[in-house]
Amino acid sequence: MLTMEFQHKDLANGRWAQMSLAEQMLNIGSEVSRANRWKAKGNEEQCRRAADRALELVSLTIDAHTHRPGLKELCRLYEVMADYYYDKNTYQTDPNALQRYFDVFYFDKNKTE
Repeated sequence: MLTMEFQHKDLANGRWAQMSLAEQMLNIGSEVSRANRWKAKGNEEQCRRAADRALELVSLTIDAHTHRPGLKELCRLYEVMADYYYDKNTYQTDPNALQRYFDVFYFDKNKTE
């Protein structure tokens, strides 16, 4: 069995599942924003670290939502992000479009407050 060393240990221990989906997506979006900024600056190491954290959070989100609508979209999000940051960008993902995907959750969260 493969064991994963979580960077977000407190979140992996159950705190993440207690957050709303909007809060989870906002946190993922923050890491995506960091990864994109580092990638634009040409700092691949820092980009990889931020992308690692973002993908870990997407994975925790998938685990927290295994029996809810939207699971397929979360799995696809993981696939697209992994392809963009670590593979050949087969899906031709645009970093600005990826960031806009998460920005929607920021505006939705602020509308309800």
